Amino acid sequence: MDNQHISTSALQSIKSIAVVGAGTMGLGIAQICVQHGFPTVLFDINPAMLTKAEQAIAAGLGKLVEKGKLTPENREAALQRLRTTADLSTVQADLIVEAVVEKLTVKHQLFQELAALNPPTTILASNTSSLPITRLAAPVPHPERVVGMHFFNPAPLMALVEVISGAATSPAVADAVHALAEQLGKKPVRAADAPGFIVNRVARHYYVESLKLVEEQVAPFTVVDELLEASGFRMGPFRLMDLIGVDTNFSVTSAMFEAFHYDPKFRPSRIQQQKVDAGHHGRKTGKGFYDYA
Repeated sequence: MDNQHISTSALQSIKSIAVVGAGTMGLGIAQICVQHGFPTVLFDINPAMLTKAEQAIAAGLGKLVEKGKLTPENREAALQRLRTTADLSTVQADLIVEAVVEKLTVKHQLFQELAALNPPTTILASNTSSLPITRLAAPVPHPERVVGMHFFNPAPLMALVEVISGAATSPAVADAVHALAEQLGKKPVRAADAPGFIVNRVARHYYVESLKLVEEQVAPFTVVDELLEASGFRMGPFRLMDLIGVDTNFSVTSAMFEAFHYDPKFRPSRIQQQKVDAGHHGRKTGKGFYDYA
């Protein structure tokens, strides 16, 4: 398939969306989509995750009603646009956004399965924080329809979306995703397919240097958070890692460390590794750097 065929295809109008992965990011993306009028399928292999996601989306839309940003009628209409499934064979849409674990092999297998279930005009978008889009697309049939669409946590609140083109990505695909992000009320920016893209490359040292301060016993993590919040940051690095997921943050740092050929300035922290090994992943597990029990 050539780019001309893509540009004159169904990409001109994305009418249906699917989100794969019902974790924090996936459910947040699904909430945004149904809120803005798109019929959306949310898939996860774990039915319990889907139940939790439905409850979280209903609660998230409920908060918008309480704040006067959404009418009760529009909340109900949004919830009617959501369909959950644990059967991947039913995941078919004009655009599919994956929000699964940051492992290249997992994403490769997923995209190949989705490609077999959908027409070549279906856009396959990745919410990856750090994996190269070019590498993600390489084994996928019609790699020109693979693109990065990176939301930030919490997805319903954060305005920024990075749109990343790999070496094979069709300009029409990137344009369609950029336009969709605007329809979803977001502020999309184009990013090159470089490690960490824009935000994670810049933000990495907010975490890495803070972790080094704690490793070297310059200050406890609570003090680092307090000082940075007092200097104007909305959240200190350790509170932010707990919100994002200590495991997710560690995975992104590890991927960037490798992508930058083990440049020491991106070295992952032993303290963070220990948290991950202990299962202390932050708010989602009840314990991270802070205790949420």
